[in-house]
Amino acid sequence: MRKKLVVAVTGASGSIYAATLLKKLESIKDQIESCGVVMSTNARDIWSYELNSEPPVLEYPFLEYKKSDFYAPFASGSAGYDAMLVVPCSMGTMGRIAAGVSDDLVTRAADVMLKERKKLILVPRETPYSLIHLQNMTRLTEAGAIICPASPSFYSRPETLEEAAATVINRVIDLAGLQLDSYRWPGDSGH
Repeated sequence: MRKKLVVAVTGASGSIYAATLLKKLESIKDQIESCGVVMSTNARDIWSYELNSEPPVLEYPFLEYKKSDFYAPFASGSAGYDAMLVVPCSMGTMGRIAAGVSDDLVTRAADVMLKERKKLILVPRETPYSLIHLQNMTRLTEAGAIICPASPSFYSRPETLEEAAATVINRVIDLAGLQLDSYRWPGDSGH
């Protein structure tokens, strides 16, 4: 069954994760019925700074929505979206979601996911965590969200920054219930 997704890119460092996510989602677009993308103002600025380019959302087969567009379909539970991926997720965004503050489309869509008991996957790229960050993560986990920190794995022996970022994004895509051909832990391989 094809999925309806929301991708939010917020103003945390880690634009490489969002770029990797969009590229991988495009590669499995046959599994996606629709995908809406929302970027915060800070996310656009950080993307330009970190990746030395403008966000290429329009290069992908997804619809981009302004953060002030409360008429976006995923601003309502009746639209039946399956999952929301916030990559990267700033601690400010996480705090507003944890507090139930729906002051823009990102936080409203996240609120919808929680109330509808749909998958809300938050990918924070912050270190270290303060007690407030940890409490917000606990509160969101208790509400049904999945916290998936942008902590790359290295057992696949990534050789580039993009490959390291992909280890996180592959996990996010798995969590969203999509199928992706990616490196898997070999299990009992005799090593």
